[in-house]
Amino acid sequence: MLGHPARLRIVHALRGGRTLTTAQLCLLLPDVSKAMVYRHVEALASGGVLQVAEERRVRGAVERRYRLHEHRAGIDPDAARSLSKDDHRQAFATAMATMIAEFGAYLDRDKTDPSRDPVGYRQHAIWLNDDELKTLLEELKNVIAPRLANPATPDRTRYLLSPVLFPSEDAPGDDADDESR
Repeated sequence: MLGHPARLRIVHALRGGRTLTTAQLCLLLPDVSKAMVYRHVEALASGGVLQVAEERRVRGAVERRYRLHEHRAGIDPDAARSLSKDDHRQAFATAMATMIAEFGAYLDRDKTDPSRDPVGYRQHAIWLNDDELKTLLEELKNVIAPRLANPATPDRTRYLLSPVLFPSEDAPGDDADDESR
């Protein structure tokens, strides 16, 4: 259901308790054709990822405001365990394509200034044992989770935070590493 960058961008746009019309989503995704936004909103609604929050008549047509079904807008740990390596590869490629599209849309805005805006896309290599990794993940969760509930207000700017974490090498003592010795 979320295997397309445009669908993930629609999900990102609705996160944080937002309710938006398809026309508003089109304004937030100006690099995506209106037809594609409408098609993906329909697919996400049919798949239960979006729900209609409100309907009203506008000049003889029905305007719908959509909200995100948060628990259906991701992959839970049980589902992630059932995915094949190719499924994970495809999901990661979709996530990265989405991030590239979001960054491109940011750069295309008139008042964008990456040297002034708090833009970051650094990578760091860190060495962690299992306990240190568990602690790091808990600390990140404790820092990020409370802010996910922040409502949109005039003094707040919306940011996309996309943590990516994976082992970049086999750990010493892993079977793959042992074979190379």
